Amino acid sequence: MSERLDTWMDAYVLAWSTNESENIAALFTDDAVYDPQTAEGEWDGISEIVARWQEIDDNEDNWDFEWQPLVDSEEVAVITGRTRYLDPPTSYRNLFVIRFADDGRCYDFTEWYIEEEDS
Repeated sequence: MSERLDTWMDAYVLAWSTNESENIAALFTDDAVYDPQTAEGEWDGISEIVARWQEIDDNEDNWDFEWQPLVDSEEVAVITGRTRYLDPPTSYRNLFVIRFADDGRCYDFTEWYIEEEDS
């Protein structure tokens, strides 16, 4: 795994944990697209990404997340993950596609998640 991916994923988990706008914004380019694969569609630009991310506001004491890379190249990374929520107990399998700008920030992020049956 590249240092760039490890650093970016650590920053992603920090942003998820804190829900602070500067931590979220540090992950993405100004014109980034974040596609959560929901009916509401993609989030365009850093302002919308920060605002929509903060609407979710997961309590950091209510989840844990583990991940591993499937693909890690200079331009794109694909990771699989598992998110476990404690209350109510629920687990999700995750797939992220992260496209990187030259400066290490993400310009295109797509995520898929599916609830596991026996959470």
